[in-house]
Amino acid sequence: MSKTILIVDDSTSLRQVVAMTLKSQGYEVLEGCDGRDALTKLDGCKIHLIISDLNMPNMDGLTFVREVKKMPNYKFVPIIMLTTESDDKLKADGQAAGLKAWMVKPFKPEQMLTAVNKLVA
Repeated sequence: MSKTILIVDDSTSLRQVVAMTLKSQGYEVLEGCDGRDALTKLDGCKIHLIISDLNMPNMDGLTFVREVKKMPNYKFVPIIMLTTESDDKLKADGQAAGLKAWMVKPFKPEQMLTAVNKLVA
């Protein structure tokens, strides 16, 4: 059975690149264009991992992570923050919110797949 990954980013092109990378490894992919949109995708379907951007309109990545962690069905889903930010304070806030990993854009597909495979194993 294939695993499902939710990609949350306001950049369509970035979502496409991440989706292609994941689909090439057999993952199923759902997409959200911001935190608020992504929350509507969490409707009871099984999600194995979430990859989210930090800076997005409507609802930013950290707020999104905190909202996901309040949802009984999804509070244990690992979340990777994929962002241009590399500030230690933001990383600490992310860890406190429940992030499993922090990746800085631009990312290398192999690097992302290593993290993804480790977290969904």
